[in-house]
Amino acid sequence: MPVNSLTLCAPAKLNLFLHIIGRRPDGYHQLQTLFQLLDYGDELTFTLNQGPGVVLTCSQPALANADNLVIRAAEALAAFSGQIFNVQIHLNKRLPLGGGIGGGSSDAATTLLALNHLYRLQVCEADLLRLAASLGADVPVFVKGQTAWADGIGERLTPMPLPERWYLVVFAHEHVATPLLFAHPQLTRDTPASTISPALAESGHNDFETLVRSLYPAIDRAFQACQPYGQARLTGTGACLFLTLPNESAASDLLNRFRLDHPELSVFLAKGVNNSPALRRLRQELN
Repeated sequence: MPVNSLTLCAPAKLNLFLHIIGRRPDGYHQLQTLFQLLDYGDELTFTLNQGPGVVLTCSQPALANADNLVIRAAEALAAFSGQIFNVQIHLNKRLPLGGGIGGGSSDAATTLLALNHLYRLQVCEADLLRLAASLGADVPVFVKGQTAWADGIGERLTPMPLPERWYLVVFAHEHVATPLLFAHPQLTRDTPASTISPALAESGHNDFETLVRSLYPAIDRAFQACQPYGQARLTGTGACLFLTLPNESAASDLLNRFRLDHPELSVFLAKGVNNSPALRRLRQELN
């Protein structure tokens, strides 16, 4: 196969709300959430070569290991398709680890999409979504590539276009232990189920927030730091939280003020988008 190269964004996501409505007999939690895709994320470059296999490099070298979801996604697609991949993958890691903004999940989804495209495998979306679900509950939304309402364990997706607002994302340099939170006896698991409604983007809540703030003082301090600027919300199980802004000008002003007032926190701006920048780029490649 001739050498070819493709660079794609692996976009971040926010959970505009996250309700836990119950627990299944197999131990998985039933959720309702609204995934908002962002125009900011990690960046992956895929270069086809003559071998040997899948080689991952990373801007954070410690992440270039066999447990990385990029490698696991490539292995899953290879097993499904029967294709042998000889590809160099470089991951430019821009999203914080354990931030609740989907970094690893998005990297995995982008890997599935890129290899399916570069090797012309023609694996259909339904099969890609099944592979994605086997890698993690948040991976399918990035394969689908649309801002969406999610039910079940997060895998049942209903596209839901939203106004393209701006977000200030705040990271408190904590790594939240997600399995610990799901198992914690103080976690609220009985929020009433809701019908699909975009209004919950404003009125919903995150059932993990109270528990996370009690267990991780640095995240609670980040919430307090955001209080003068608006109502911050936790995304996923944390550790990132976000403030919603009406436009880019307001977002840029807040970014500058926040960096001056709170240099101990990491912050970035992103625009909410209804369609994944990775899928937009792939469509351009096809045209």
